[in-house]
Amino acid sequence: MTPDQLLTAPDTALPALRGAVAGLPSYVPGRRSAGADIAALASNESHYDPLPAAVAAVAEAAGRMNRYPDMAAVELRERIARHLGVTAAEVAVGPGSVGVLQQIITGLCDAGDEVIFAWRSFEAYPILVELAGARPVRIPLDDAEGHDLDAMAAAVTDRTKVILLCTPNNPTGVPISHSRIEAFLAAVRSDILVVIDEAYVEYAEAGSDPDSLALYRQYPNACILRTFSKAYGLAGLRVGYAVAGPAIAEGLRRTALPFSVSALAQKAAVASLDAGEEMEARVAAVRQERSRMAAQLEAQGWKLQPSQGNFLWIRADDDLLARLVDAFNGAGIMVRAYQGDGVRITVADPASNDRVLRLLEAHSA
Repeated sequence: MTPDQLLTAPDTALPALRGAVAGLPSYVPGRRSAGADIAALASNESHYDPLPAAVAAVAEAAGRMNRYPDMAAVELRERIARHLGVTAAEVAVGPGSVGVLQQIITGLCDAGDEVIFAWRSFEAYPILVELAGARPVRIPLDDAEGHDLDAMAAAVTDRTKVILLCTPNNPTGVPISHSRIEAFLAAVRSDILVVIDEAYVEYAEAGSDPDSLALYRQYPNACILRTFSKAYGLAGLRVGYAVAGPAIAEGLRRTALPFSVSALAQKAAVASLDAGEEMEARVAAVRQERSRMAAQLEAQGWKLQPSQGNFLWIRADDDLLARLVDAFNGAGIMVRAYQGDGVRITVADPASNDRVLRLLEAHSA
């Protein structure tokens, strides 16, 4: 074939996605509100407006958005380090905790390696694992909607590289106690990274959640994962972080997409940490509403596990789930349904929460 013929020959082959990508399930975000009368309780966002200090920091930083952000996020990492009593060398940041988790899996897993996590848990876990070419190992929740740590320990193989512990668990809200995680860390190999995913830790009642920093200091293979998207109200800016041993943290910084945390997000996160008392007051109000809702729902006959997140979980078979979703949709309330498992309802302002209580009372057993 001549060069001219090569240039004019029909090209019947098209680019193809990797098999792992083509087979990925789509991440399903919470539905968005379409009107002022809609209660948007499908995403675990803060229902409060952003903290005023964060808004001011973003407005000030916006005037320099023509410049790249600090890729090393030095100021933010140093502020997180002071907040937690660690060093900046132990902190890695990313676009939300899910972005940092992708850095973790990318940094530690080769094709065919295994990542163990409870199921049902955060929906992005299997997606990130499969995208890296690793194998997700799902361990069913126990009867109390929490992590079955014995089964997770038994699932460890020589290909296990990462174990994810979500506490409080999303979507069930059930925490893992300090003593149980401590025993688990003592039982698993030290070359396995155990990630304590604490996206909702600020909402947990004192004593219900583990002292993850103490566990991290005791077990060098522990890693803490947190976010500014929930209690701090920065879901739209995407900033999260991990605390890990310096060598691991450095590896996470290397695997990060360059400039993935915007300058606006970095400044807003620093300002939010500085406004911790105001954030805590908001969190306390959410805790109070969560307790009020749980008490009333239990009085109505609904069986709930104690939630330590900013949401409540109702276990429901497909028939009940379909009826509840239809009822919520008809009432203008957006909730998160998980086919075959149940429904998650974000705790919001008292008026929205009262709408949920009235609807569920009408559909209680």
